[in-house]
Amino acid sequence: MKPRLFSTLRCLCHENPLGLPRSGAPPQIPRMQRGLPQKRHIRDVKKVVAVSSAKGGVGKSTIAVNLALSFARGGYRAGILDTDIFGPSIPTLLNLSGEPRLSSNNQLIPLSNYGLKSMSMGYLVPESSPVAWRGLMVMKALQQLLHEVDWGGLDILVLDLPPGTGDVQLTITQQLILDGAIIVSTPQDLSLKDAVKGVQLFRKVDTKLLGLVCNMSGFKCPGCGDTHNIFGSMDKIRDMCKRYDLNLLGEIPLHASICEDADRGKPTVVAEPLGERAKLFGAIADEVATLIGLEKEQ
Repeated sequence: MKPRLFSTLRCLCHENPLGLPRSGAPPQIPRMQRGLPQKRHIRDVKKVVAVSSAKGGVGKSTIAVNLALSFARGGYRAGILDTDIFGPSIPTLLNLSGEPRLSSNNQLIPLSNYGLKSMSMGYLVPESSPVAWRGLMVMKALQQLLHEVDWGGLDILVLDLPPGTGDVQLTITQQLILDGAIIVSTPQDLSLKDAVKGVQLFRKVDTKLLGLVCNMSGFKCPGCGDTHNIFGSMDKIRDMCKRYDLNLLGEIPLHASICEDADRGKPTVVAEPLGERAKLFGAIADEVATLIGLEKEQ
């Protein structure tokens, strides 16, 4: 006899309790009739792009912050929202700390550095303190980060999503009007398998996928000058993009300076604004801007 837990999980998987649309499903039932909230904009923000990996350790936050900084360098009013409640990275990446002040209407005022506005749970709890919360508290904190921040008018807001395809991702995709999502992966098989899950999630919740960014795509040896595929061949990335009809937005090489820049709170786009790696991030930002129809404030 099969364990009751296994039977329950199997039932949940087949019954689709979240009401996510299926491929080839009957005509869509209105969101309110399915018990889903009405999607809404983030106030004072024109465009919102989510950066996701569905797996930790692939450099997603580093990609997200350099992308946001590239928008700021390009003349856009840009911001980044760290939606990782348990492991926020943005305070370290932007070398920021301190509790945000409140505006006259009790909205959190973002902290800024390098011309980029930011908000993170890392500003609200001590750096060494774990966030030991259950789901309801996490969702309440997420709602505050999404809707109780005074951005003061942005052309684009980059959402740095936590790893996985769980509550945070579902809440954001079901409640926010997103202009697109970006998947970050390395060429490693383990990363690509999770990246596929991220792709499928965004498509199930009708979120436009802008494409994939390959991080740590290759290491150029300073001695011999050859490029070594430490995490696997780029052919794997290209095959995946072709199989799932994804744009390959760009390739970011494995380089010690990118990690060092992140650790000291001065991301590569700021640390080496005229360098080759900063140009790669800038090219990705330019393509994303085109894909979502991003325009500068006149």
